[in-house]
Amino acid sequence: MTGTENGAVARRTLIVLGLIVATAVVLLLAYETRRVLTWILVAAFLAVALHPAVNWVTRRAAFRKRWLATLLVFLVTFTLLGGLVTLFVVPLAHEGSRAITNLPQLIEDARNGRGPAGHLIARFNLLEYAQNNASRIREYASGLGAPTLTFLRSVATGIAGTVTIIVLSYLMVLEAPKIIDGFLALFPEDRAEHMRRVGHDCARTITGYLSGNLLISVICGGLTYVVLLILGVPYAGLIALFVGVADLIPLVGATLGAVVATIAGFVESTTAGIVVIVFFVVYQQLENHLLQPVVFARTVKLNPLTVLVAILLAVELAGILGALLAIPIAGILQIIARDVWDSRHGRPKAVPTVGEDHTPVPADEAERAAAAGRTDAQSALAVEPAPPAKT
Repeated sequence: MTGTENGAVARRTLIVLGLIVATAVVLLLAYETRRVLTWILVAAFLAVALHPAVNWVTRRAAFRKRWLATLLVFLVTFTLLGGLVTLFVVPLAHEGSRAITNLPQLIEDARNGRGPAGHLIARFNLLEYAQNNASRIREYASGLGAPTLTFLRSVATGIAGTVTIIVLSYLMVLEAPKIIDGFLALFPEDRAEHMRRVGHDCARTITGYLSGNLLISVICGGLTYVVLLILGVPYAGLIALFVGVADLIPLVGATLGAVVATIAGFVESTTAGIVVIVFFVVYQQLENHLLQPVVFARTVKLNPLTVLVAILLAVELAGILGALLAIPIAGILQIIARDVWDSRHGRPKAVPTVGEDHTPVPADEAERAAAAGRTDAQSALAVEPAPPAKT
């Protein structure tokens, strides 16, 4: 090998090693800052969901100021969320204070086998078990100091993360037009317009997923409320609200809500508990095989198999957060993949392909269109023959 060839090989080797080192550094930084990156991702999804509402208020309101419209939309949104939290906290605080007041009587009833707790203690011999394992229980209780501190630290981190997400999403919505226009200005005009349309379809997928998921949760909570109200289960509205909020988590949320509602049913009566179990088994089949395919097929344009596989993989990678973001991310990847396919194997479409009902442009059709364009151009440039000379 000559000196020039050796130099080229050395440069390529250094480039490959540099790319490997840079990739490792990026992955290490992503791992070390995974909590902040998670907050940014959640804030981005929240910003995309609220962006259409801000645009609508900006167009319809008299003030026409984006910062004021953004502030108004965020205030309304978090006022509604605060109302939902209040519906949970107020009854729980009321019942907690009443339970503390009646604690001596509740303990006496439990010891004598009276009341709901007393019946359960007597049926499962819990009092005898507690007496036989008093030392073990005392030892376990004395070791709860460190877990309690860890829990309090997690609560503080969660509050800080929530505030950070709200601020980030507000700034993202407020500055979105400037950021998008500045980024698209780096590309040619036709390419920038195409990227804008693809981005619009991706944002519509996120909004469609959120609205569809919210609709399913409202249906689940409403039906749960009706069943619990008919059975006479106490705090039917509170339990149904918890079931509806839990149902926002795909795959596992409805099961979590069903467990809480079933426990409340069995506390009321055995018959009520069995009826609640039967209701949730039937409803789960209807939701999984009817509601979710119909709603998500119209909003996210994903088939049920893709939805299930995306949720399973996302849960394994990121837990509950992965379950929440799996479907919109899968929808975005589908839009980008279809658009790349159209661009590579045909001609770029004026409107990007989104769903399965849209077929890509085949290459032969593009060739025929190009050939037709060349034929028309040749016909237009053809010179008419001169008329014959008069004698």
